[in-house]
Amino acid sequence: MITAAVDGSSLSNPGPAGWAWYVDDGCWAAGGWPSATNNRGELMALLALLRATATAGLASEPLLVLADSQYVINSVTKWMPGWKRRGWRKGDGKPVLNADLMQALDEAMNGRPVAFQWVKGHAGHPLNESADELARAAATAYQAGTTPPSGPGFSGATGAETAVAAKAATPPGAVQGHLF
Repeated sequence: MITAAVDGSSLSNPGPAGWAWYVDDGCWAAGGWPSATNNRGELMALLALLRATATAGLASEPLLVLADSQYVINSVTKWMPGWKRRGWRKGDGKPVLNADLMQALDEAMNGRPVAFQWVKGHAGHPLNESADELARAAATAYQAGTTPPSGPGFSGATGAETAVAAKAATPPGAVQGHLF
């Protein structure tokens, strides 16, 4: 199993924004935009992680996603099936926010073994803190007009680091993502 944290950051919400996913110091990625919300950053971090694992040939590997965003977890584990049935509209008939990212996430999660665990943000969880730092650094770089570090992705992970991440057990309280 691969265990990774995802996080997003926006300095003004909306404002300079960043996203990041983090497995370990040799396996992470980050990016962002000159202006976006923290929720877009949170969603993009997950989407980038799903795409990176697929590109690295790890799409069949179980993935445990640690997130401090209830919005992200609830979106993909609870609300998405209803949104799809209603043509990407919420229960009140209004369009789903961030529908472009939600639809991309739905596609990227199709058939993937993905579980989610909420972790309290800014509470010292090592993976979450690293993802938060990287996402904030990306947002800060966009604010300064510089290019944020993008990270090594999965190609930067050593065999030992990948094996350790792959063998991590699913902790109690993990929420299974949809597997359709």
